[in-house]
Amino acid sequence: MHLRPATPDDMATVADIWHAGWHVTHPGHVPDGLTERRTLAAFHDRAPGRVDDTVVAERDGSVVGFVMVTGDEVEQVYVAPTAFGTGVADLLLAEGERQVAAGGHEVAWLAVARGNARARRFYERQGWTDEGDLDYPVVALGESFISPCRRYTKAV
Repeated sequence: MHLRPATPDDMATVADIWHAGWHVTHPGHVPDGLTERRTLAAFHDRAPGRVDDTVVAERDGSVVGFVMVTGDEVEQVYVAPTAFGTGVADLLLAEGERQVAAGGHEVAWLAVARGNARARRFYERQGWTDEGDLDYPVVALGESFISPCRRYTKAV
């Protein structure tokens, strides 16, 4: 398994992983209407614009996960179901932390849907601290939402 910067050719796979992971962890924990707007096509439209802030995890020549970092925020960390339990999420999160530090920030942060208990346990095991409620603004297919999240931070 190794990490590398994403290329435009990776972004369709990134979109597939992102869509699948989002729909496992978010329905029931986000505002009404948001889940319906998170279509596979919407992820395929969105992903190519994120190539410059994406690092992918590759195993045996296939992309199995990714991390997206914007400034001091580790914005997205997703792993393909075929790679669950392999340690790829640990590598991707550590890469996100490294990028935030390399950007000159002392503290990284991320938002987690309040009801996403699995992700919250993962981040806590990785040394992240739950700083409390965060109303996270989201735009999907031109409509704005406020997603109820928890803000996690970690000194990097």
